Amino acid sequence: MQAYRSEPGLRPPLQTQTKVLTPDELLRAFRLMYLSRRIDDREILLKRQNKIYFQVSAAGHEAIQVAAGLACEPGFDWFHLYYRDRALALTLGITPEQMFLQGVGAAADSMSGGRQMPSHWSSPDLHIVSGSSPTGSQYLHAIGCAQASKLLKIEGEVTLVTSGEGATSEGEFWEAINLACLHRYPVIFLIEDNGYAISVPVEFQTPGGNISKLLSGFPGLLRLDVDGLDFEASYRTMREAVEHCREGLGPVLVHATVVRPYSHSLSDDERFYKSKEERSSEAERDPIERMYRYLLEEGLISETGLRAMMTECDREVTSAADLALQHPAPASDRVYEHLYSPDIDPTSHEFAVEPQFRGEPRTMVDTINQTLAEEMRRNPRVLVFGEDVADCSREELLEEVKGKGGVFKTTLGLQREFGSARVFNTPIAEAGIVGRAIGLSLRGLKPVGEIQFFDYIWPAMMQIRDELAIMRWRSNGAWSCPAVIRVPIGGYLTGGSIYHSQCGESIFTHIPGLRVVFPSNALDACGLLRTALRSDDPVLFLEHKKLYREPYNRSPHPGEEFTIPFGKANTVKEGKDLTILCYGALVKKALDATQLVEKQQPDKTIEVIDLRSLSPYDWAAIGESVRRNHRVLIAHEDVLSWGFGAEIAARIANELFEFLDAPVGRVAAKDTWVAYNPALEDVILPQVEDLVRECERLLAY
Repeated sequence: MQAYRSEPGLRPPLQTQTKVLTPDELLRAFRLMYLSRRIDDREILLKRQNKIYFQVSAAGHEAIQVAAGLACEPGFDWFHLYYRDRALALTLGITPEQMFLQGVGAAADSMSGGRQMPSHWSSPDLHIVSGSSPTGSQYLHAIGCAQASKLLKIEGEVTLVTSGEGATSEGEFWEAINLACLHRYPVIFLIEDNGYAISVPVEFQTPGGNISKLLSGFPGLLRLDVDGLDFEASYRTMREAVEHCREGLGPVLVHATVVRPYSHSLSDDERFYKSKEERSSEAERDPIERMYRYLLEEGLISETGLRAMMTECDREVTSAADLALQHPAPASDRVYEHLYSPDIDPTSHEFAVEPQFRGEPRTMVDTINQTLAEEMRRNPRVLVFGEDVADCSREELLEEVKGKGGVFKTTLGLQREFGSARVFNTPIAEAGIVGRAIGLSLRGLKPVGEIQFFDYIWPAMMQIRDELAIMRWRSNGAWSCPAVIRVPIGGYLTGGSIYHSQCGESIFTHIPGLRVVFPSNALDACGLLRTALRSDDPVLFLEHKKLYREPYNRSPHPGEEFTIPFGKANTVKEGKDLTILCYGALVKKALDATQLVEKQQPDKTIEVIDLRSLSPYDWAAIGESVRRNHRVLIAHEDVLSWGFGAEIAARIANELFEFLDAPVGRVAAKDTWVAYNPALEDVILPQVEDLVRECERLLAY
């Protein structure tokens, strides 16, 4: 993947806060503000004519947005914008035609190829990261991006992240503020406060109604309040914020008070919740009217000259809209394009590298640790982080303590070898782990985030599903997030109970763009993890806790180049009368069950296939085995209903029905939670005897 970053040592000249705006700069600012408003107005017209399909405006926000854009350096600084930032996007270099192309959903839409709603800005050249609709999720990406500035040693680089005041109620915002202050990252939080989150007033969102006051207790956070309707005041404030970050003094929150004279979007009608008086008051405070009067009162331009400029903008908007409407829609046969990397195919034969064994057999946990270390030596951009993964956050104690290295010791010793910049602990905030990984991967780094237990992954679900997995597709291939998220999973360890023993992998196999793998032994863990680390796609790497230290699944070291392709199953036992499809902890149980069944029925043999990779899965191997054996059993530790086996069973029934001599069998966990009492856990999770019973039923059918 291309590393979207400036070269180390390059930076724009430091700006001084005393700079006075020239008349030309003020006129340019007005032109950008007016141009933004006229694009809004034309989009509203097009939406009412059913020529575009959605519209959200920047009306009332233009002054602070143009000020922010002029204070920063597009192509050097980094930008995580939100959907109302039209004037800011224009100032940074997005053109009116690009905006209308996105509005009509054209194939030529440079920001998403017709895949995103309008006002979801994106440009690798300008360092505008592809935005999305979930409010506040971009804050954590900005943290990873700002951390990358430090890791890549790019002096003076600033990350700007924006939202309305409503998004500050999201947990991601608070996690981002926490991280920015902990590490003094060069990030500016620009809050464009128009007083409403759709219809909810700020006093029903924020205690006290003022986010900057609410943040007064955060150490190291410079807080700047500004009238975001006053362009010059906004520009001075944004320059101060940028200068503060460029000098390495830590994060800044700019709280800009603005208005929203239009509805939230054309899907909303503000008359349902705003009084006529309030709407009139907002219209009177319009920043464009205010700037218009200021330019005339200061004698910076004549009214005739100003009107001529506005007419020119009107023509530019009309021309851009007309051109966009002539563009064709995206080709329907390209809907799968950019789901995965076009450059590196982890399912290809080039990842089928034979092992070169040496040394004594090692456990799965030791093999994972060794593989991480080898890949970190090979690729200096690999970072490992999560809760408790470092040996000791207080580096001065490393000489006298053994080190934590993760609750299962999978990362033990990595911090000592690679340093705290590449192996570090995070706060207990799962969305923050994945969100930061997204920001880091966007900068060309290779983050390996760890979620301590699968049961705690759910706060990160928004980041995984709506950001990590979809980034490449939604940006039409312009951006990607090839992060690896490692997750211990599964039961069969007594005492785990509800929050340390669950499976749920099928939920993640529903996510297009995400690779999901689940090794059952040390050798496969090594090969699949190395493939994940060399892949260009996001990977959810599931590690069964019960298998970490099992003696039966150990392996000698297979070599530093050993890899296994995703989507390639492993036939661990051949047979001719029944096929068992399984993965994870069920592989060993399936082998134990076949031994018992074949002992009782010596004329029967059972084939056991370890899928290893769940998305993609090896349909070719499944099909070949079912055609040959005519009976199939699918076994997994996840719950039975709506589990991973249901998809394979349905596909077998649909595509291989004529080859079946018996119904498709399934063995899985009961449709409930894993309990604390060992006797209850045994009943809930699938056991060898369950597999034996189902094998006997299918063989007798």
